[in-house]
Amino acid sequence: MSKLRIAVQKSGRLHDDSMQILKDIGISIDNGKDQLKASAKDFPVEIFYLRNGDIPQYLKDGVVDAAIIGENVLIEKGETITVAEKLGFSSCRVCIAVPKTKKYNGIQDLDGKRIATSYPNTVKDYLESKGVQANLHIINGSVEIAPNIGLADAICDIVSSGSTLFKNNLKEVETILKSEAVLAVSPIISEEKQEILNTIQFRIRSVLKGRQSRYILLNAPNDKIETIKEILPGMRSPTVLPLAETGWSSVHSVISKNEFWAIIDRLKEAGAEGILVCPIEKMVL
Repeated sequence: MSKLRIAVQKSGRLHDDSMQILKDIGISIDNGKDQLKASAKDFPVEIFYLRNGDIPQYLKDGVVDAAIIGENVLIEKGETITVAEKLGFSSCRVCIAVPKTKKYNGIQDLDGKRIATSYPNTVKDYLESKGVQANLHIINGSVEIAPNIGLADAICDIVSSGSTLFKNNLKEVETILKSEAVLAVSPIISEEKQEILNTIQFRIRSVLKGRQSRYILLNAPNDKIETIKEILPGMRSPTVLPLAETGWSSVHSVISKNEFWAIIDRLKEAGAEGILVCPIEKMVL
């Protein structure tokens, strides 16, 4: 069987998150220091470690069959590439920033100004949609320094925490788009390799669903069970098991981690006791 070739970022946070999800779906990679290609021990997959900005072209050319890549990079360079799955990690945003000392009244303030960026296509499309014309300076690397050395009036770059902007005396003024890691697919992937990718997607969905959910166990008097069952969404319906103590039952269910505290408060009000919440490693639906 031929191997599915997956590209991941060579280094950085996206690299670490990508390797973690591959590990979580049972793909063990045996790669040595500075290797640019490595094979999985127990799955027909090869991993290519590449510069993030180069990955879209490798996908277009069919050099790799799939990639874990920032959505922002695909928007900039990968207009013909399909996103198979949003992965929910390595979140960031593409923002325009100006010096902290500069008064900013709105996007029209950038008309005729100089903007340094590594995302010229993204910035150009955004400015055109706002009726603004600016001079773009394409920089690969430390974009944040451009206003400080007089190269530009503003910058456009990816932002995670905002600490880099703060250190360079810049402030965010416009958010162009929000991005996260995605599983992208080459437009010329073969049917055989698509089958391998389908298996990977199934596993990824199971891991992501587990990350987004929590397993909950609680004890409750039997006369409160119906009320509690209405609070707990569950996968189908909660599991109810009788306890050794007469008149009490144990209730088991799955809840969204985003609704956790609101649901816990309602359960306590409904008479639930001994509430135990556990992480879920994987959730196969």
